[in-house]
Amino acid sequence: MATLVFLEHHGDELLKGPLGVLSKAATLGDDVSAVVAGSGVKGTAEGAGSFGAARVYVADDAALEAPLPQPRVDVIARLVRDKGIDTVLFANSVLAADVAAGVAARLDAGLNWDLIDIASEDGRLVGKRPALQDSVQVDVGWKGEPRVALFRSGAFDPAETGGAAEVEEIPVELEDFSGAARMVEQAHEESEGPSIEDAEVVVAGGRGLGGPENFTLVEELAKALGGAVGATRAVVDAGWYPYSTQVGQTGKTVAPKLYIACGISGAIQHKVGMQSSGTIVAINKDPNAPIFEFSDLGVVGDVHQVVPKLTELVKQRRGG
Repeated sequence: MATLVFLEHHGDELLKGPLGVLSKAATLGDDVSAVVAGSGVKGTAEGAGSFGAARVYVADDAALEAPLPQPRVDVIARLVRDKGIDTVLFANSVLAADVAAGVAARLDAGLNWDLIDIASEDGRLVGKRPALQDSVQVDVGWKGEPRVALFRSGAFDPAETGGAAEVEEIPVELEDFSGAARMVEQAHEESEGPSIEDAEVVVAGGRGLGGPENFTLVEELAKALGGAVGATRAVVDAGWYPYSTQVGQTGKTVAPKLYIACGISGAIQHKVGMQSSGTIVAINKDPNAPIFEFSDLGVVGDVHQVVPKLTELVKQRRGG
């Protein structure tokens, strides 16, 4: 089985999600390669060997500088054909989802999405996908090759195994229509600390905080723990906090080592986005809140009293 993993990058850094998928792919077989597409990315690609890639294909061209999907579809589709690759794996992101769909359409390939795992069973690949609002897990497969898979954010943690990858530069030949779209402007949100997708600790706030001004409680606890701030859909819809922090079915899926839910009832839509967290701590004054049903630790109390005391204790323990 020849497997190719699309490695997305921001600046000179490979993203955590794709590296996690690459680490998983390395456990399925020996013929595992990766592809990095961009401008001036050869140095960035070299680090992929530490996560299980035997070979990294580098498509380095000025036409790939902007994070647009269609040129990357051209690169990957040609690579799959030329190298006889039968499986292409992606970690979910806005860009990766577009590229995965484009590759599947271009190669007339089967695409399974929102996977949380993949395994080799009786000589065939089987994807694992949540269904019925994540209440059950189903097996999915592919009728033919090449196979394309898109994994849910946070499905796998990157695992460094050592080693170095052979880096091979590949020619970039784009279709005429691939240059029709161009990026006029790219803006980056200025923020402190890690993003909620990459953070090992996420402190999230819900409507139980009472108002947007009380999100400072969540922010201070997250800062003390070196984590990121998350929010529920209800909070985002009310304009209390930006959409980029929304955790849930219509937001982002996170899998930190520690997830602290402050004033969050635990609706199924929110559960979908954070249930893969290592340890879940819930703080809510309602002892019957649904979130206590799937929390590892529950604190029944007023977040306005509990969270400041918790923040103070964390600072004392950390000497801050």
